[in-house]
Amino acid sequence: MMEQLHTDVSQRVVLYTPSLPWQASPVAGVERRQLERDGGEVARATSVVRYAAGARFNSHTHALGEEFLVLEGIFEDEHGNYGPGTYVKNPPGSSHTPFTRDGVSIWVKLRHLDVADTERVVVDTATAQWYPGMVAGLSVLPLSEYATQHTALVRWAPGTRFNRHRHFGGEEIFVVNGTFEDEHGSYPAGTWIRSPHMSEHQPFSLEGCTILVKTGHLPL
Repeated sequence: MMEQLHTDVSQRVVLYTPSLPWQASPVAGVERRQLERDGGEVARATSVVRYAAGARFNSHTHALGEEFLVLEGIFEDEHGNYGPGTYVKNPPGSSHTPFTRDGVSIWVKLRHLDVADTERVVVDTATAQWYPGMVAGLSVLPLSEYATQHTALVRWAPGTRFNRHRHFGGEEIFVVNGTFEDEHGSYPAGTWIRSPHMSEHQPFSLEGCTILVKTGHLPL
């Protein structure tokens, strides 16, 4: 059964994920809060997914890849264990059998990578090196890049303000902690924001925050 949710990427979308209902997946113990979806059970999708303790997903192949960030708990598969703050990019054509012993929640994005992007990436963001951003108070941890697509964590010290700018190829943000802000609103932890190609804003954070940012991946 085909499902379409927030598939019009020319529209800005803001969702506070803790207020969304958990929906059952085909696998017992695995639930998801859907943010965008285009397709059936195999779909281009962005979600927050939680596994109950002992839950195990079927072995599957990611024909067009996946990216995920572990929010809480430990995510596992036959390739390794991934604790809180771990970012993983599984490239197109990769496969795995994910599970968790004690329960886990992840932000995950499916079927959006270029078929030529063959690099698998695993980053423990708790121990990785961060770099100074373009303005004082901003720190950046690059996670993945291919062609126009860039994924990074960005840390905002309290009171940091960034320059007004446009997003060529769009921008997607998931607020990991703290409160992110711009002239359009205030976005606490758990908020997902998708802004279309050539959208513009002037972001800041009064209390400080960390955000996962993906740019350059939306249709022009």
